[in-house]
Amino acid sequence: MKYVIVLGDGMADIPKGPLAPRTPLEIAQKPNIDKLARDGEIGMIATVDKGFTPGSDIANLSVLGYDPAVCYTGRSPLEALSIGLDLDDDDVCMRTNLVTVEPNLKFSDSVLVDYSAGEISTEESAEIFKTLNERLGTETVRFYSGVSYRNCLLLKHRKKVSATFTPPHDIPGKKIGDYLPKGEDGAEFTDLIEKSMAILKDHPVNLKRIAEHKNPATAIWFWGVGTKPSLQNFQERFGLKGAMISATDLLKGIGKGVGMDVIDVEGATGTVLTNFQGKAEACVKALDDHDFVFVHFEAPDECGHQGDAKGKILSIEKIDEVVGYVREKLEERGEPFVLAVLPDHQTPIAVRSHVGAPVPFIVYNSVHPARCGKTYSEKTAESGIFLSNGRALMQMMINE
Repeated sequence: MKYVIVLGDGMADIPKGPLAPRTPLEIAQKPNIDKLARDGEIGMIATVDKGFTPGSDIANLSVLGYDPAVCYTGRSPLEALSIGLDLDDDDVCMRTNLVTVEPNLKFSDSVLVDYSAGEISTEESAEIFKTLNERLGTETVRFYSGVSYRNCLLLKHRKKVSATFTPPHDIPGKKIGDYLPKGEDGAEFTDLIEKSMAILKDHPVNLKRIAEHKNPATAIWFWGVGTKPSLQNFQERFGLKGAMISATDLLKGIGKGVGMDVIDVEGATGTVLTNFQGKAEACVKALDDHDFVFVHFEAPDECGHQGDAKGKILSIEKIDEVVGYVREKLEERGEPFVLAVLPDHQTPIAVRSHVGAPVPFIVYNSVHPARCGKTYSEKTAESGIFLSNGRALMQMMINE
């Protein structure tokens, strides 16, 4: 038996905003996903446990069968695994976004314009982080570049940080004063943000981006603080050799953390311009020597954060093509398989942030098709079965 999860990050939505009274899942042309739903089991799943912030870290760990209450130590450590950082038990790290902030004479009145600095390239980000290390780095404070705007600050032998942080994708268009790091150590990180603005103001990368009419990376922004994670090996847990396919450091880090093979796909960007077909082909190829493949698409989430309804619909339609391709190739192989499709959480266009409400899922078993006869959307899934936590998905897939 082969197992595949196709996850559209933030794909679920609510019937409010520019598309009301419908959602992107209801509007998108997705014949392959709808066919999978009609042939399989459909329902709602609570991927975010009570008491947890509805982030992709929590939700994807849960979908993969891990209990965040037991294993979760923060988002950034998972991303640090992806970029090859070897964390000691007393290290602390945190996500460090490159963002676009419109400066003001009063620092706290500056406005966060863009949480991704115009989807800055990985190469540009690396140049900026080299400068940040030269100007702000010390033996115990080190900046590491990741993918695009998603980067990392490592604090060696720090043990803990007494501060609270706000994800930048929650505050586009808002003055930063109310969202700067708070708590006992908050001033330390606020100072780094303010200093970064002075350093990056005339950075060559930004001058070039401004000349090209792109948003410059005018500041760094911290969030997702955590310590070294402890994750059980996926193959030991489920008896399945697994592979992870994603463009994002977070999912690659989760994959590495649980001992999966992480497969890179050329042209995979984490946006609506990602190489959808390349990921589909990589998934099918990976099944030659893996039992389980997790294929992650960031694009719907990015479009949700940006309030981009058209882009979110297009992302879903592209994911639909992936589902169709993967199912077709699996059927051609003649080997039994289980194929699941779901988001990790909602990222509503009208909200432009994560929401932890239950999300619709499909599980199709080629040997025992459920044939529920429904199409796939938030509304149709509400009348299906209900899974009370994300871990139940893996249980359902394996035990069917």
